[in-house]
Amino acid sequence: MTNSYSDLIHQTFEFPQEGFQIKNGYLEFHDIPLREIIEEYGTPLRISYLPNISRKIELAKKWFSDAIQKNGYDARHHYCYCTKSSHFRFVMDKVLSMDEVHLETSSAFDIDIIRHLSRAGQIKRSTRIICNGFKTREYLAKVSTVINNGYPFILPVLDNVDELSYYEKHIQLPVCNIGVRVATEEEPNFQFYTSRLGISRSKILDFYKEKIHTNPKFKLRMLHFFVDKGIRDSIHYWNEFKKAVTTYCQLKKICPELNSLNIGGGLPIRNSLGFEFDYSYMVDQIVSNIKQACDENQLPVPNIYTEFGSFTVGESGAVIFSVIGKKQQNDAELWYMIDNSIMNTLPDVWGIDQRFILLPINKWDRPYNRVNIGGITCDNSDYYNSEAHVSQLFLPKLSQGEKEPLFLGFFHTGAYQESIAGHGGIQHCLIPYPKHVLVDRSPNGKIDHSLLFDQQSSSRMLSLLGY
Repeated sequence: MTNSYSDLIHQTFEFPQEGFQIKNGYLEFHDIPLREIIEEYGTPLRISYLPNISRKIELAKKWFSDAIQKNGYDARHHYCYCTKSSHFRFVMDKVLSMDEVHLETSSAFDIDIIRHLSRAGQIKRSTRIICNGFKTREYLAKVSTVINNGYPFILPVLDNVDELSYYEKHIQLPVCNIGVRVATEEEPNFQFYTSRLGISRSKILDFYKEKIHTNPKFKLRMLHFFVDKGIRDSIHYWNEFKKAVTTYCQLKKICPELNSLNIGGGLPIRNSLGFEFDYSYMVDQIVSNIKQACDENQLPVPNIYTEFGSFTVGESGAVIFSVIGKKQQNDAELWYMIDNSIMNTLPDVWGIDQRFILLPINKWDRPYNRVNIGGITCDNSDYYNSEAHVSQLFLPKLSQGEKEPLFLGFFHTGAYQESIAGHGGIQHCLIPYPKHVLVDRSPNGKIDHSLLFDQQSSSRMLSLLGY
């Protein structure tokens, strides 16, 4: 009986699989020779693989196109990218290079990004900007300003009833298109019953009748709803989905100009080699259920807007560490210490117990043992000790005096981690932010890579601290 790490993976999962394969004893990620990347740049290291962003957009657009055609759905699907998932310029450049991709914003500074990209000619007049979130005074002012400056593609989504009065006073155009967000119920195990965001379903119809319908300045074009856990084949998701579709039909009967339903909450990404999700089935069910409800109410179907952030960028990212020490603390607890901090670099691990795909880059032919991974901060929460499919973690055994360390890769880390960690800011225990490498593919298929950010320096961090 063999017991190498390679045997463990092959016996547990279908492997190789999309995005992962072993070549000459080393793991490759989307055919990226990770060993060469590590040799050139060292660790700790972030990697962003740009072609996967466009690939994910194309996949989702095709699923919706197929479902629309299959169901005879007489309206369009509009793909929006949620900028909050990753605001980096290289992400926005890749997203906006795709045909008919729109944007969803969440804050005042987002509008500054929109202005910058518009001046650069990257945002077309056909590009729609959905302005979401509870809006600060600054956010409201910037949305109003860009609308007044002739940006026809901006559509503010009202998060509360007071937001409309601000636009009434500050938007100078004779007619302005708006949306309304409906508050959804949280999952039963959550601390609150109803989302803090959006307007209660019981109030939306009266709000429209009293404040929007009577005001010729505003046209309600979109109803938006958002399920925090994203699109899942679960009772909770389908309950909230059907409530939103019902609300849309009720509104449409009294609001002829309403023509769009915005499905907030994205498609899931792979967090395990054993991940299973039937994307095309879910999309087909979404489209067919909307059509069925509209047919039953003798209403035209709405345009469908989706806001996919993590799905767009999540699987493009990876973080690589080196194991720099081994500690056997007791008979049952073996620690592999890495050259950075997990809670700093992958804050969702610490904050929401997020699991990512974790694989060694090398030493696949070694026997394996159960381990815990420890970061080098002083915090007892700076660890990783389980996988999404099992409450344990197994990695290749290490021997004393090895020339090459064990390299560990956390994969599909491309959404939210940099922004939540505070990219380039003060890190816990002053552990420096890692290097960040962009990887692209030339038209002839050749892998190109370049250093986007060097590892954070002592002088930069001390400057932020006022030294």
